[in-house]
Amino acid sequence: MSDIKPSDPLQEAGDYLRRFAYAFAALDAHNLDRLGELYSADLLFTDPLHEIRGLPAMSHYFAQLYAQVSELHFDFHGIDPVGKSEGYLRWTMRYRHPRLNGGRPIEVPGCSHLRWHSKVYYHHDYFDAGALLYEQLPLLGQVIGWLKRRLV
Repeated sequence: MSDIKPSDPLQEAGDYLRRFAYAFAALDAHNLDRLGELYSADLLFTDPLHEIRGLPAMSHYFAQLYAQVSELHFDFHGIDPVGKSEGYLRWTMRYRHPRLNGGRPIEVPGCSHLRWHSKVYYHHDYFDAGALLYEQLPLLGQVIGWLKRRLV
């Protein structure tokens, strides 16, 4: 009888997701060259506002993102593997933009669906685009807030 235990695919996927979340949370404007350690060259990234294909486009997107905000941070608080190389990360994004919310911090909860081989090739973010952007604009935010109150 062997002492080697069969690997648990969900445990391995959970470990991968933890490593990814830790590395992703460590990204900032000064180390975006590390995106290539996380993502494959042919990645597809989508969220409610964007569809990005390929690592060069993703690098450009992140460079633009960090150039526009004064602060950006992700807190990961949920890791949910669903297969050998697929899972979800639950997070809260905190950011500051000088022209949104009076420059005060904005928090947006969300979830990322990831698929990978050795690196992530599919990344789909789910979040409320209104909470991220539209509600933070001076006039539009007031209108959206008024509409939300009326619908409740």
